[in-house]
Amino acid sequence: MDADLARFLRDELGHAPEGSGAGPWAVRGPVWLWQGADGAPAKGSWYFLTIDGETAGAIRAAAVNAAAWGSVYVEVTIGATTWRTSLFPSKAHGGWLLPLKAAVRKAEKIVDGSVVEAALSLT
Repeated sequence: MDADLARFLRDELGHAPEGSGAGPWAVRGPVWLWQGADGAPAKGSWYFLTIDGETAGAIRAAAVNAAAWGSVYVEVTIGATTWRTSLFPSKAHGGWLLPLKAAVRKAEKIVDGSVVEAALSLT
């Protein structure tokens, strides 16, 4: 189903239409480190994977239970590691930001610039 149509129907019906799905979606991309206002990473900065394009639209259309700041709850698998977290909407990146906590990065040997494949589903 077209993401815009699913979003419209969700808004009109008050729930996700049949066939809009809650995942799983497969995403692939480089991991990047959040930079401070001065362009340098701050101590304890977060690492993210950007989710954009059609996948971002599909998530937006299927997400009916937004949490704080428009975030949505997801279950994510990268390699052998599965965890629950939130996706955060990002106008600057044209989609969603998936934060990668230290335990996941360590388990999967992920560093700034690593290209990862993730499977995610709304929870």
